[in-house]
Amino acid sequence: MSRIGVLVSGRGSNLQALIDAQAAGQLGGRIVVVISNHAGVLALERAAQAGIPTVVLERQAFASRQAQHLAIAETLSAHGVDLVVLAGFDRILHPEVVRRFQHRILNIHPSLLPAFAGSLHAQADALAYGVKITGCTVHLVTEEVDAGPIVLQAAVPVFDDDTVERLSERILAEEHRILPEAVRLLAEGRLRLEGRRVQIDRSAAPA
Repeated sequence: MSRIGVLVSGRGSNLQALIDAQAAGQLGGRIVVVISNHAGVLALERAAQAGIPTVVLERQAFASRQAQHLAIAETLSAHGVDLVVLAGFDRILHPEVVRRFQHRILNIHPSLLPAFAGSLHAQADALAYGVKITGCTVHLVTEEVDAGPIVLQAAVPVFDDDTVERLSERILAEEHRILPEAVRLLAEGRLRLEGRRVQIDRSAAPA
């Protein structure tokens, strides 16, 4: 069974979706540590309530971003993690961390990549641009921001009277659905990378 480490920064609603999937036996692995780069966030409370060990590694405790991120990598390794999930982690991982866990890090982004890649406000960008459909994407993390091979996507319609808040809520509901599914597929060895395309093996999927 895969040992999963989750990186968080805020309220942790995607972490909760992973915890719920694990409780239902639908995650394909076990979350063994939750690491936050901010103290006192709700995500840490969610992890503690689920009995999952937590670690806080704040930027100000380290001489550099690289040192902080290498400490994150060391913490993941110390817990025997073989699959990493960025669930609302608000920093770009240092390339050394990405290389250490190559093709074993998943991220979720609130747009249909490659649209609005790298944006911290993708929902607002979607409204400002006037798109009719947006959504969310789970992808493998590479050294280029939001450019890794796409695992799963979910489309969300954009309505004429949408606000950022309403659109964000609908996108988040889809994030909660596809992120645990992507984790399960990777944890169960169902993903095969061909160039930058991810092929999904569903032949052994449960009936």
